[in-house]
Amino acid sequence: MNSSLAAFQEDFAKALFAPADVVDPRVRQLTVQPAFAVYRNTVMKACIDALEANFPAVARLVGTEWFRAAAAVHVATEPPSDGRLLHYGDSFADFLQHFEPAAELGYLPDVARLDVFWRQAHAAPDASPIHPSAIARCTQEQLVRLHVAPHPAARWAWFSDSPAYTIWSRNRQDGPVDDSEIVWRGEGALLTRPHDAVAWQYASRADCAFMDACAAGLALPDAAERALVADPEADLSAVLAGLLRAGALMGDDTPPTDAESAP
Repeated sequence: MNSSLAAFQEDFAKALFAPADVVDPRVRQLTVQPAFAVYRNTVMKACIDALEANFPAVARLVGTEWFRAAAAVHVATEPPSDGRLLHYGDSFADFLQHFEPAAELGYLPDVARLDVFWRQAHAAPDASPIHPSAIARCTQEQLVRLHVAPHPAARWAWFSDSPAYTIWSRNRQDGPVDDSEIVWRGEGALLTRPHDAVAWQYASRADCAFMDACAAGLALPDAAERALVADPEADLSAVLAGLLRAGALMGDDTPPTDAESAP
């Protein structure tokens, strides 16, 4: 592409979100035209609409007016870099972390992160989760060497400072919001999509530590050890069974033979 044309296009795109920063005189001339203002407003509205669609729990918590005002600030400072607006907003949680009007809503960035998790799980590649029987067929020697990995759609996190999962899950679903009292304590969340629809559930500290270890490529015994470090009272059998039922793990479905596992 002609470098002059590329520079013009870059400045034109910049003018849609930060017209004061434009240096190209041709673009500056365009920005004062009434038609440009209409076009700019249309683009801004599309970006704000995308954020509102991508963060439904956040929007429900703060209300449409507050959300769209905050989204407009975010769009102006960090416009989308991908034309697929389903992927827009990965940094919105970090934005809310430092957004002064949200200072008293300390849980809001974590709720936004869970909205991001839902979107990522929804758009992740399809894959077959490992069946619990594949683990059950393993001998003790095979289990020591067995590696399982997180399913491509699995997303998880431990939120130590707030009941982010409870707040998010109550505001994610249709219908009236459960307004019963929330116990203010740390919580974890696990989102998966082993089949067609995204599912979510509470995750313990041990669940999250186990998933972290699997993501790091550790063998099953090492992942179990990490889970016990996170929560010495954890029931490891229940941890593994729960993750398998959720479809959060994937593997071969065929236990390694001693010959295959030999160094």
